[in-house]
Order: sequence, then structure tokens, then C-alpha cells
Amino acid sequence: MIRRPDPSLLDLHDALLFDLDGTLMHGSRPIPHAVEAVDAARAAGRTVVFATNNASRTPQQASEHLAGIGITAAPEEFVTSPQVASRLLAERLEPGAKVLVVGGPSLADQVRAEGLVPVDEDAEDVVAVVQGWSPDLDWGRLAQGAYAIRRGAYWMATNIDATLPTEQGLAPGNGSLVAALRHATGAEPAVAGKPDPGMFTVAAQRIGARSPLVVGDRLDTDIEGAVRSGMESLLVLTGVDTIETALHAVPAQRPTFILPDLSGLTAPFPLPVVDGDRARCGAVSAEWADGDIRINGAPDDPRILTAVLALLRATSPEQAWDGQLLPAGAGQQ
Repeated sequence: MIRRPDPSLLDLHDALLFDLDGTLMHGSRPIPHAVEAVDAARAAGRTVVFATNNASRTPQQASEHLAGIGITAAPEEFVTSPQVASRLLAERLEPGAKVLVVGGPSLADQVRAEGLVPVDEDAEDVVAVVQGWSPDLDWGRLAQGAYAIRRGAYWMATNIDATLPTEQGLAPGNGSLVAALRHATGAEPAVAGKPDPGMFTVAAQRIGARSPLVVGDRLDTDIEGAVRSGMESLLVLTGVDTIETALHAVPAQRPTFILPDLSGLTAPFPLPVVDGDRARCGAVSAEWADGDIRINGAPDDPRILTAVLALLRATSPEQAWDGQLLPAGAGQQ
């Protein structure tokens, strides 16, 4: 009997929703295998969407930035947190309402495109504050935001990512700057971007995807957003999170798959099978062992990680796992 080859992750999904920072690029530098992965997805006929919390670029600017690292992308293929934030504000406010922008010019342009009026300083007729990351954001603009928020203006953050991957490492992200205003005002912002499911559901509806795969490097944004959207997710270990943080994540941030990078996107990928306290994935397996998980395979093997994640979803769906991986035979007499 001839055994059918295992499908790849591309075979299993009709669309890929890619994060940018930490997944496809580090600042102006492409992450190895990212360009080839996007090209392979397009060649396989899969729809590609770029879903980013980065508020410093318009879709046109983001597409130009990707072109600079070798990835062809049209502005219409982007769903950004500034787009979602501005759309939510437009649904809440009257046309022509004044919105204080604590961020850069691209965020102001997006607010203007939704029929609202972006401003730089607080005033009595400012009814909302929108905050997004910008490399030029200074104390003066944060102070204007604090004045408006304390006065009662509605506060919307494009995202609350604590860090932003760059060529040099992890820099403060929008969430760190949001924390400054939260501390200064005692207020809590509404949040538009990931992990709110709106970004992914809007993207999937726009392209008519039935089985999309969310691809990202962060548990607290990309993966949680996928879980809240009811979508499968792939965590790549090229940005913020690690195998350790993924396996011990709360269920709301537990990925479906883990790969070291995007080179495995087109490789055969066996699906996990769970049977009671044991899960197997191809030739490897994992099973419960008094709170720990005993594995028959290398701890960094993507198949082992898939088996462990499937076992956790089946047997620990409501709480984080606090055990450890044990090699086969460990703890046995």
C-alpha cells in the first residue's frame, strides 16, 4: 500500500495572514526565508494578507518598505491597526469630529481618510485621542494626549505591543508609550489592533478565506488574535516568543503550530492525532507523565511541538501548563 505524502501547512490553508515585524523583517532587514515563503504562498495560489500593528506607515508606505526587502505587496493586501482604529473612531464619532493624534503623519492621514479631522494639540472641541507608535513621538505630544484624556476625550490605541523588533533588538513599542499615558491619567484605552480579533476577521472576510493561517512571532498579539478569531496559527521563532513561552502560554495564547522560521511552510507536515493522554505526529509522540509530558523525539522538533500543543488543547483547555518536557524513559523505573 502506497502511503500518501503528508500535506504542508500551505496545503492545509487557503490564505496566509502574515505579521510583519519579527515575522518577515527586522526593521529594514528581511528575516531569512521570509521572501521565499511569501513567494511560495503566492505560487501555490494562496491569498496573502499582511496584518500589522505598526502604526508608523500607511499601506502604501508599508508596501514600499516590503519591496525594499524583496517582497512584492500591493497596498490593498494590508490590514493595519491604524486602519481599524480610524474605522472604529469613524463609527463612533460624528463626521468632521476633531481627533488628537498621538503618533505620526501616517496615522493622521488614516484618520483624515475616514472623514475625521486630525489635530496636534488639545482643545475643548477635541473629542477623541488616537495613539500609535512613531519614532518621532515626544514628550510634548504625549502631554497633549494626557490633557485631552484627563478632560474626558475618548482614547483609542492602535495596539499595545510592549516592544518592537528592530535590527538592533527589541525597542519600546506602542504599548510602552500607552503605558506612560495610562500611568499619567489613570484611564484605560480601547484597543484596535491585535489581539483584538477585528483585524483578522476583517481580513478574512475581505478575501473570502475559509481556512486562513495566522503567521506571527508574538503570543500576546498574533497568536491571541488568531485564537480569539477562531483561526489556526503558526508561531515562528524569529521574533519575540520562544518554545518555552509558547508551551507554557495561557490557552488564549496557545499556537497551533511552531516552526523555527518560515522555511518549513512548504515542507510535508504530519497532523497530530490525540488518543487519551497520548498524542502522536508522524513518527514522534508525546504523553502525560504526572503533570509533565514525556516526549519520544527531539524537544525542538516541530512535530514534537505540534503533538505537545495538540495534547495541551485536548487535556488542558482552560489553564496554562506548568510542567516540563521529559525525554522518553525519564522518570520510569
